[in-house]
Amino acid sequence: MPPSSARAHSNPLKRGDYAPVNPNDLRSPCPAINALANHGYLPRDGRNVLASEILNGMNHLGLGSFLGYIFTHPIFLENPSKGVKSSWWTTVTHPFASAFAAYGMRDPGQKDSAGVACLNLDQLALHNVVEHDLSLTRRDFAQGDNNTPQADLIEDLLNASSNGKTITIDDFVKLRKRRYERQKADNPKLDFQGMQVQIACTEVALILKVLGNGSEVPVEYVRAFFQEGRLPREEGWSKRRWWTLGLVELNMLASKITGLLGPPGQGTIPVVSVVH
Repeated sequence: MPPSSARAHSNPLKRGDYAPVNPNDLRSPCPAINALANHGYLPRDGRNVLASEILNGMNHLGLGSFLGYIFTHPIFLENPSKGVKSSWWTTVTHPFASAFAAYGMRDPGQKDSAGVACLNLDQLALHNVVEHDLSLTRRDFAQGDNNTPQADLIEDLLNASSNGKTITIDDFVKLRKRRYERQKADNPKLDFQGMQVQIACTEVALILKVLGNGSEVPVEYVRAFFQEGRLPREEGWSKRRWWTLGLVELNMLASKITGLLGPPGQGTIPVVSVVH
């Protein structure tokens, strides 16, 4: 078995310690999930990840338990595009599974050695489930690699700051609009509308609420998070102390961003994604 990042270090890593990803480890298109793995809150090799591990990891980002549940459990449903069919009985007895079936990413019957449902982190790159075109830091699906962070896009993100110190809501919106115009030329198959726009706006709201104060986020926090896959504790960040981030608070900011970026008439954004 190839060594994981945890085994590649001579000194044993404790849970919470940061270690850069090892070439043999699996990662997702989501910087938040990747940072949790790089800190050992999820399996460092990115394999056989459990829903309970991701749910616990959300706590280290300052998310409330209900919001963490909404983020986590839908992706552990079996992917309907791989032959999973829902019966009327399933709809009656498991309404949650039926309502969120479109966000399932797990292969049919995918479980760990103990028989518990699990995922590998690279499965989160399944296109147009949660992952979408016009990512802040990834290429579009039609461009061949929608999972690997791209240095030029990360630099564009860092340079989006209008004052050189923080990235504001307006900075994020202007950046996404520039990316849209660029991608229309670079990717004739660009698919960014409806739910993709809503997810993208929710992701920006998460960045602002998890790393920042809701209005802006320090550039150095963004650099650590997106460039190194690291929680920016060395730069002074810490998760919320007095209250956790909840669904209503996140949706209020996401709706504001949608009004600035999304098509006219879009309502409150359904929360179905973490930062991408």
